[in-house]
Amino acid sequence: MDDLEKTEFLEERYELSQGRIREIGAEDTVPAPFSDYFKRTADFLLLMNDLKVRVEEGRIVQGSQMDDLSQCQEWNERLYHDILPENYDTSYGNPEFAVRTLGESYGRLLSFLYTELRGMIVYVYEQRLEEQTVLQELFLEIYNSYEGEDLPSCRELQQILYWFVSDYTDLFAAHRVREAVDPELDFAVRIVMDSDLSDLRYLYQYGEYVSENELRMAAFLNELPEEDISAMADTFTEGYRIGFQMGGKDLSIKKTVNIRYPLGFERMIRYAIRNFEKIGLRPVIYRAAVSTINKRQHMRIGYTGAVPNPQFDYDHRADNAVYLDKKFIERKLGVMRTTYEAYRQKAREHGGPAVVEVFGEKPFSPIVRPAACALSEHQQELANWMDNEASQITNQYIVGKERSFTIIAFPVPEIGGQFEEIFRETVKINTLDYQLYQRIQQVLIDALDQGVAVHIAGQNGNRTDLTVALMQMTNPGRETIFENCVADVNIPVGEVFTSPKLHGTNGLLHVKQVYLDSLNYINLEVQLKDGMVSAYDCSNFDNPEENRKYFFQNVMHGHETLPLGEFAIGTNTTAYRMAKKYHIAGLLPILIAEKTGPHFALGDTCYSCQEDTPVYNANGKEIIARDNEVSILRKEDASKAYFGCHTDITIPYEEIGHIQVICADGSRISLLEKGRFVLPGTEELNRPLDT
Repeated sequence: MDDLEKTEFLEERYELSQGRIREIGAEDTVPAPFSDYFKRTADFLLLMNDLKVRVEEGRIVQGSQMDDLSQCQEWNERLYHDILPENYDTSYGNPEFAVRTLGESYGRLLSFLYTELRGMIVYVYEQRLEEQTVLQELFLEIYNSYEGEDLPSCRELQQILYWFVSDYTDLFAAHRVREAVDPELDFAVRIVMDSDLSDLRYLYQYGEYVSENELRMAAFLNELPEEDISAMADTFTEGYRIGFQMGGKDLSIKKTVNIRYPLGFERMIRYAIRNFEKIGLRPVIYRAAVSTINKRQHMRIGYTGAVPNPQFDYDHRADNAVYLDKKFIERKLGVMRTTYEAYRQKAREHGGPAVVEVFGEKPFSPIVRPAACALSEHQQELANWMDNEASQITNQYIVGKERSFTIIAFPVPEIGGQFEEIFRETVKINTLDYQLYQRIQQVLIDALDQGVAVHIAGQNGNRTDLTVALMQMTNPGRETIFENCVADVNIPVGEVFTSPKLHGTNGLLHVKQVYLDSLNYINLEVQLKDGMVSAYDCSNFDNPEENRKYFFQNVMHGHETLPLGEFAIGTNTTAYRMAKKYHIAGLLPILIAEKTGPHFALGDTCYSCQEDTPVYNANGKEIIARDNEVSILRKEDASKAYFGCHTDITIPYEEIGHIQVICADGSRISLLEKGRFVLPGTEELNRPLDT
């Protein structure tokens, strides 16, 4: 069947399923309370067909047929109306409402189905007819199962969903692999490069939720002088280039770069694309996943609009519990291998991600809903295995030791009335004199290289009492333990970091409050024994078990234990001052927050899958601390070496009693005392603290 025949066949299937969906509203063949679910969901699918017509008529693309701004906003609200916070209590996307209305097992499964069908918004905008068609057919198959004399069993319902996910993994997962490496899939690139960015209607061409935040961000960037936008883009793309240079990696063999950004930043991204093209890189830009097959919990990886309702995302973070088993995992991994093999050359030519992050959104503390899907203990083990295997497949084709990345962050208008001032302060932070920091940080490293361990103690209510063991050098003249991190892959400047020695790393890590992956943690505690997590807790919820479960799912990522993969000392006191001045410390992204104090990463090391690639500081010394006692197991069995996560936990300066290097003879070298740098040669870092 050629492409034309396939399209005609899909169009016929699509129209047949749409015709059947149109009939549901007038039917009375499904008993209450399920009839309301199916009729409301059918209405949503009919709305998707109306949207499809508008897309085909050119109503959502800039031009003479495009809707005016108020119509764009009205349609955007209609698409996301049901899951917005003010409507969520009676939405079937809310598993609590679905279970209360439809029963525990039915409600959970039908809420899963409803969530998958919402992916239709994306598929209509991107004109992916096959995905639209198979989702409509899935809905009808479930609907038909309720039309008999007896209700389908929950097992029958689960099996329909299971086989749908399994059968169409080669559609959804294969497309995800391809869009990561193939620049011909240029839906978002065309919006960025071809739109009139002064006309804010362009934001509605994606199909993402657009809030006041994105509109104000785009309008603000439109007002900035061209030289300011150019400078922002230059910092971003130059960081990417320097990342290859500092890592001793050959950028000339790469042809593509993955750009990730939030809506509203298109003017900067346009300049960045042009910069990348000058060094031979074409953009591959994909949106955050909407299919359960491709999602990773509640995290959004790719370009994204506003989050309509973070509770909705959180409630469906474990929807794969509906179908996750070993056979499905083997099928998905097989599809990944086959697709990567088909795009082997494009994957080898891919350079890695260049990411724009934002901060300043309203903090989110989730409600834990028992009605939401949850992985069983066995499924959690399978999920960890799948993530590890998928990572190894990706690393095989997009070779880890040959790729790099860069990340930069900016505030969004939601941060408050001082947004414009904070934005300009952030731009300054992103462009600090990296040579100055490089010199000061080398002073810290020279002291750290004299130690066998580092002791960190808290103050002002922080109960941290932790000893971090350090790897030992055999040739101090040519070797070092810590990397001198300037503004390349991690913008802004400001940290020295290492992979700690696990044996001998013991004690308590405590932070009074911290945000990790946009989730709030109060009184976070981690006990370490020989570098491995032995206990953990927080005090977000009244129920101690809920606290542990929250930590287990979102920091431990389902692993019973994790190693301490990184110890670092942040030196960007200018960023710290900004956070204090504007009272936004709790809103900073980890990218900036990790530079405002010592931080500790649970999970893989910073050199994950690249441990055998030599890395050097600017002084020519090789950083030898790239492995630990867990990651070295890759030489025997990679499944024992990696965890697929790396979560940075930062202690702010004011909570630091001291950081002291412990030398082999028992003497100590003080780096920080009572939140201030005291090592001679680092006093410059205190100046922002003084002001």
